[in-house]
Amino acid sequence: MRVAAFGTGFFSNYHYDSWSRIPGVELVGICVHSNTARAEEFAGRYGAKAVFTNPEEMLDTTKPDLVDIITTPESHAALVKLAAARNIPIICQKPLAPTFEEARALVETAGRTGTLIVAHENWRFRPWNREAGRLLRDGVIGEPYNVLFRMRPGDGQGPSAYLDRQPYFQKMPRFLIHETGIHTIDVFRYLMGEVTGVFAHLRRLNPAIAGEDSGYVTFSFASGAAGVFDGNRLLDFEAENPRLTMGELLIEGSDGSLRVDGFGRIKLRRRGSAETEHTYSWENKGYAGDSVHALQEHVVRHLREGTPVENVASEYLEALRIEEAIYRSHAERRWIDLVR
Repeated sequence: MRVAAFGTGFFSNYHYDSWSRIPGVELVGICVHSNTARAEEFAGRYGAKAVFTNPEEMLDTTKPDLVDIITTPESHAALVKLAAARNIPIICQKPLAPTFEEARALVETAGRTGTLIVAHENWRFRPWNREAGRLLRDGVIGEPYNVLFRMRPGDGQGPSAYLDRQPYFQKMPRFLIHETGIHTIDVFRYLMGEVTGVFAHLRRLNPAIAGEDSGYVTFSFASGAAGVFDGNRLLDFEAENPRLTMGELLIEGSDGSLRVDGFGRIKLRRRGSAETEHTYSWENKGYAGDSVHALQEHVVRHLREGTPVENVASEYLEALRIEEAIYRSHAERRWIDLVR
């Protein structure tokens, strides 16, 4: 399978590392707008065959079977249009586009040619979230009533917040929800089902950034369950590496509870009993339990074997619709009903 990729930003390292580890995948090209020296370095490190500065030239020269878009959101629409015109399947990093309207137009562009486009939303592929989903489906804690995620990466304090990794974070007018909370929206949908309403209170605590960096969001689900996202990028929590899980997850049900801590451990508590650790295995490599690798393998398996694929962009638009409702709720100070 021939893969061509766009971008060499901070997070792209995880993408390229994964492509280099999937058997039978050949990284045939890397395309960048500028900084070809960095692209050449990546090509040498991860085994890419060539470096390009012209997107059309890369697609027409390398004729890839799959395109990986790892650039910033404002560039996605043009790159999706080029790949879709050639009917090349696409993985596109989130956010799909700067706004919901632009994301919907991007999905429509791919839809007109029947081109597969998958949102690179890797948090649902973190091994603790996959295992939590399996335990819920197996009924281990009975009927799920509540879900809570306390996000505490601890990287948002002071004037230099985010500058060492992703400096553009400081300039994003929508930050906590648009950049990071969207992950939790997707995980909540994966674990608990469809969201039917939201209420949000958002805050900006660090004056060095443009967008919000703290907030509470409450959710209702079609099942009747309830959820809370409690996000604060300035605070940390007990973890060797706060970026591993980014916080703590708690799901409570009729027969007990399930908790994921900062070390990726899952703790189960049966109703009326003490909490015990649930044993499962995962590899501490790549990004956050190798979740980028798991997502990319998932898409490759779909293209090779026809297995079901998650987070196609047309379906992922629902997560973006929920994001828009959250910002609207905050602006209007009211509950937003999402039932169509």
